[in-house]
Amino acid sequence: MKQRIESVDILRGFTIIAMILVNTPGSWGSVYAPLLHAQWHGLTPTDLIFPFFLFIVGISIYFSYKNKPNASATYKKIAVRSLKLIGLGMFLRLFLPYFPFIVDFESLRFPGVLQRIGIVFFISALLYLNFNWKNLAIISHVTLLGYWLFLGFVPLPNGMSPTFDRAPNNWANYIDLKVLGKHMWQPDYDPEGVLSTITAVISCISGILIGRLLDGLKHVKYLFFAALGLLISGYMFSLVFPLNKAIWSSSFVLVTSGWGTLILAIIYYLKDIKHYRFGNVFKYVGMNAITIYFLSSFISKTMSLLKVDEQHSIHSWLYQNLFIHDFFSAKFSSLLYALVVVSFYVGLGYVMYRKKIFIKV
Repeated sequence: MKQRIESVDILRGFTIIAMILVNTPGSWGSVYAPLLHAQWHGLTPTDLIFPFFLFIVGISIYFSYKNKPNASATYKKIAVRSLKLIGLGMFLRLFLPYFPFIVDFESLRFPGVLQRIGIVFFISALLYLNFNWKNLAIISHVTLLGYWLFLGFVPLPNGMSPTFDRAPNNWANYIDLKVLGKHMWQPDYDPEGVLSTITAVISCISGILIGRLLDGLKHVKYLFFAALGLLISGYMFSLVFPLNKAIWSSSFVLVTSGWGTLILAIIYYLKDIKHYRFGNVFKYVGMNAITIYFLSSFISKTMSLLKVDEQHSIHSWLYQNLFIHDFFSAKFSSLLYALVVVSFYVGLGYVMYRKKIFIKV
């Protein structure tokens, strides 16, 4: 890539900021509906965040490896980076900020956001190195159709007909229970589960294909056409396979990739073509996306577990003493806390950018 595409950094930074915003409310009992995931079927703005990041990972894969040789050294770098991401995710699971640092391994959750990013990155990068864009498009179509047919029509081992509803007659949940057992987010499913990782890979491959379109793009209209095609096909598919982040449904892949492409096209037109001065606040974070996300998760967990007194953690003490006021609603107070947290990490991103500190995982 001769010149860095700023719109990609801006979208990446926006996605990380959105992740932090929805992950750190003052109180989970007081959150505005758009900042929560859909309970099962459906799509909220929050549901767009994780697939957007995987979509951007795909774009980065295209530009990072388009001129790299298909050799053992390249595979080694991909494997190492994947293991680093998985390792960081597991560290967040295992870390306790107090003595004796004993973790309950019997119920430790294995899946997670960074773990999924690592696995998806590894599979997608290997596919990119070994298949051309036409084959990747075919693989994507076959996988999305196959996922729908398997989840919707193959009887479960107990003879029951499958459904797209929550457990027990859902293949994604059934496999997660069999493979992960107690090591899940909920007793009956995990949003970063085993089977749904397959279609999460396709979210990343969609980014690879859009990256190819971006490379030497002759006119931004082609990005808008791609976005329109993904959105129309996704919403039509949702008529038979509902939009669902928890099982990462095929329609969910298409619709979220469509929205990602559309937003990228708008930013690309304004920033990379018209060169309007905006979005740098997101770019600062986007240049150190994984580092800032990891730090936000690490600090949030620490503040939630360390106690100020018998009744309050650092997090709850700060929230109750600094953000709850009679003239604020509970939801606004909770959002205000999250916005202050976001401001801190935006400032951190700015300082790292100005000091030319770019940490690659």
